[in-house]
Amino acid sequence: MTHPLGNPPSKIIAVHLNYPSRAKERGRIPAQPSYFLKPPSSLAGTKEAIVRPEGCELLGFEGEIALVVGTRAQRVRPEDGWSHVRWVTAANDAGVYDLRYADRGSNLRSKGADGFTPIGPRLLDARQLDPAALQLRTWVNGELVQDDTTDTLLFPFGQLVADLSRLVTLEPGDVILTGTPAGASVVSPGDTVEVEVTGSGQSTGRLRNPIASGPALETYGAMPRTDAAEREAAHGAAYTPEPLLDKRIEDGLRSVAVATLSAQLRGRGLPHMSIDGVRPTRPDTKMVGVAHTLRYLPLREDLFKRYGNGMNAQKRAIEQLRPGHVLVMDARRDTSAGTIGDILALRAQQRGAAGVVTDGGLRDSVAVTELGLPVYHGGAHPSVLGRRHVPWDTGVPIACGGALVQPGDLLVGDADGVVVVPPELAEDLITDCREQEQRERFITEQVRAGHDIDGLYPLGPDWHEMYERWRKQHSTQGELT
Repeated sequence: MTHPLGNPPSKIIAVHLNYPSRAKERGRIPAQPSYFLKPPSSLAGTKEAIVRPEGCELLGFEGEIALVVGTRAQRVRPEDGWSHVRWVTAANDAGVYDLRYADRGSNLRSKGADGFTPIGPRLLDARQLDPAALQLRTWVNGELVQDDTTDTLLFPFGQLVADLSRLVTLEPGDVILTGTPAGASVVSPGDTVEVEVTGSGQSTGRLRNPIASGPALETYGAMPRTDAAEREAAHGAAYTPEPLLDKRIEDGLRSVAVATLSAQLRGRGLPHMSIDGVRPTRPDTKMVGVAHTLRYLPLREDLFKRYGNGMNAQKRAIEQLRPGHVLVMDARRDTSAGTIGDILALRAQQRGAAGVVTDGGLRDSVAVTELGLPVYHGGAHPSVLGRRHVPWDTGVPIACGGALVQPGDLLVGDADGVVVVPPELAEDLITDCREQEQRERFITEQVRAGHDIDGLYPLGPDWHEMYERWRKQHSTQGELT
C-alpha cells in the first residue's frame, strides 16, 4: 500500500499490553510497556485481504489505534511525546498464533507476514484530538466485538513516544500500534474485520479487511502448530476449552470414596498413592480434577530475588490453570510458611480450578475456606512463602505429601484426604470401587442387624448367595448405581 506520508516507514512498533480490559483477560498487568517490531512490508490498506496460510488455524485480529510520527523524536519527555504524533488512524494487528513458537518474543513470522498490518482508511490530525478521549471499536461480520476508550490506558500515548525515544529514534512516518482492548479473538476465511477510531467528532471510517485462504507454507522452515495454550491465548475470552476430564470419569470418581479408591489402588500394587498429612478446608466438598503441578525449593536468599519476585513460578502456575485443574504443590512437607493465600486461591477459582493441594502451609485460612474452593493443606500458617520457599518451576513431576504426582494425573479428595489416580486406571477403578462399596453396604446392614463379622467382613463364601439376592433386589428398586 501507499504509506500515509508517501514513503514506507522505517519501522512499525507494536505494544504488547496497554488496555486494562485486555490486561485483565491476560491475567497480568505490566509495570512498564513492552514492544515488538513488525516489518514495513506487513502494511496494507482497507479492503485488502488478510491471508491465512493453509495449515494455520488461529488467525487473530486485534483492533488498535495507530499513531503516525510526524517529527523526529529522540529522548523526548512524556509531556512532549504527543507533539511528535502527526496522524491517528485505525489498525488491525493481525497474526497467526500457529507460528508464535517459531519466533517466541520477536513475533516475526506470526505477526510480520505481508498484509498483517492494515491501517486506514482516513487519517485524523493529531493536533485536533485529545489522546485521552479516543474510542476504538472493532466488528467481525457486522457484530461489535471490541469497544474501549483511551482514558484509562496503562501507558498514555505521550509516554509510549517518550519511552521508545530513549533508545530508538522515531522518524517521520514511523507507526506505533498502541495495543488492543478486550475482545480480540480468531477469524476464519470468509469473515470480515472492521476497525474504527473516533474522537473530537471525527472518524477514521471503518478499516475493512476480508479474511482469505492462502497457499500452504513451504516445508523448509518452521511449520504451523497449535496446542491448548495457544488456542486459549488466541480466542481470548471467547475460548471454550475442551474439558480436561471426561464427564463420565469425573462423575464416576465423585461417586466413590477416597478410602475405597485407596484400597483398590493398594490391591493393584500401588500402596503409595495417598497424599499424606493434608487436611481439607471444606470436608463436605468432594474434589475431582487433573493435576497441574508447582514445585518449591528451600529458600536461598541470594536466589529469591530472581525466582521469587514478579511473575514467578507460583503466579505463572495460577495463570496456567484451566477449568478442571487441581493445583498440586510440592513444599517438601514444610508447613512453616504459607504456599498460597486468599488472593491467589481466588484467582485459581476464577480460572476454573477444581481444587488446590499443598503439603505446605496455607495463609488466610478462614478467607480461603469461605471461597468454597476445595483446598487441602498441611496446616495454617501466617507467614508468606519467602520465609521458607522459592517458587521454582511448574508443570513437572513433583512429590507432594510423599506421593509422586505427574501433570495429568487425576486427584480425588474428600474428608479422608487426597489420592492420586493414574488416568489409565480410572475406568476400571470406578467399576471395582462401586462393587466394593455395594458389598460394604450389604455388610453394614448385616452388622447392624446383629451378625458378627467372622466370615462376613471381608465377604466370605457363606454370604455370597445372600449378597447376590440382596444386590438383585436393590438393583431392581434402583438403589444401586
